[in-house]
Amino acid sequence: MAEDKVRLASIGLGGWGAMLAGSVERSGAAEVVSCFARSEEGRKSFAEKVGCRQAASLDELLSDSEVEGILLATPHSTHVDIICQAASAGKHVFVEKPLTLTAADGRKAYEATQKAGVTLQIGHNRRKQGGNRRLREMIDNGELGMVHQVEGNLSLAGGQNPRQGWRNDTGECPAGAMTALGVHMVDNLHYLAGPVKRLSAFSKKILGKGNLNDVTSIILEFENGPLGYIHTTFVIPKICSNAVFGTKANAWTEEEGSKLYFQKVDQQAREELPCEPGDCLAEQMAEFAKCIREGARPEVSGPEGIEVVAVLEAVVESAGTGRAVEVGKFRS
Repeated sequence: MAEDKVRLASIGLGGWGAMLAGSVERSGAAEVVSCFARSEEGRKSFAEKVGCRQAASLDELLSDSEVEGILLATPHSTHVDIICQAASAGKHVFVEKPLTLTAADGRKAYEATQKAGVTLQIGHNRRKQGGNRRLREMIDNGELGMVHQVEGNLSLAGGQNPRQGWRNDTGECPAGAMTALGVHMVDNLHYLAGPVKRLSAFSKKILGKGNLNDVTSIILEFENGPLGYIHTTFVIPKICSNAVFGTKANAWTEEEGSKLYFQKVDQQAREELPCEPGDCLAEQMAEFAKCIREGARPEVSGPEGIEVVAVLEAVVESAGTGRAVEVGKFRS
C-alpha cells in the first residue's frame, strides 16, 4: 500500500461501484482499501476483484481508522443518512449523483459534512469532459456571442428490458431516466448557463416495459436569460451530447465530450474542431483525493448538487401537474 495515496472505502458494490473503483485506480491518487454492501457474496466478489478487505457492517467500515473517505453508490434514498453517518465518523464523502432525491435532504447532508469539516463531492463528472470544457471556454471568450439556447441529451437503450431492483422503483428513480442520466445534463447546463429559473416537463411511458417512464423532456428558462432543453430516455441508442447556440456561433459536443463541432453565423454547416476527451471519471477521483489531502473545495459540492436536485423536484412536479414550475420554491 502506497502511503501517499488517499485510502478510500466503497459502499454500494454494484456495476457503478465497480466503475468508481476502476476510476480510482486510473487516477493514481487513491486506492480502495475496504468495502461494504449488505450482500456477503457481493462483498466477497468486489473485494477479490479490487484487492481490498471487506467490512461486515457499515459501522465497522466507518470506524476503520485507515479509511479516509468513502465512495457512495447506493440507492438514492439512502444517501442522506449514510452521508450524515460518514461525516459524523470524520470520513470524507464522494457520492454518486444525484446527491439526494429532495433539496431538503441535500441541505441536511451538506450541513453534516460542513459541520464535521469533511469534503462532500458529487459525481457529476460529465462537465469535466474535454468537449464541455471547451464549450465553457468559448462562452467565456465571447466566441459564441450572446448565448440564447443550450441543450443536453443523455440517453441509453438498456431500459428496453426492465431494470432490476431499486433501479426499477419509481420512488428511487422518479421521472424515468432523470435520476440516472438526466441529472448529468442538468449539471452540464448549470455549468454552461447558470441556474434554472423555471421549467416545464413531460415524462411518460411509451414502450411500456418496467415501472419507470420511458422518456422525459424538459424546457428550461435560465436565470441569466437563455432557454434550454433536456431529453433523456433508457430506450434509444446511446447519445451523450450538449449544445450551445449563440448570436456569433453554435457549438456542440457529442460522443461523451470526445467530439467538438463549431459553426459561425456565416457558415452553412458545422465543422469539427480538435478535442481532447480526457478521462472525467479518473479526473474526479484525483480531485477528490486532492481535496482530502489539501483541503480544497470540489468543483461540484453541496450547493451544486442541491441545485440539481431542486431542478429534479421541479421536473417531477411539472410532469405530474402539467404546469410550469418555479425552481426557487425548492431552494429554500
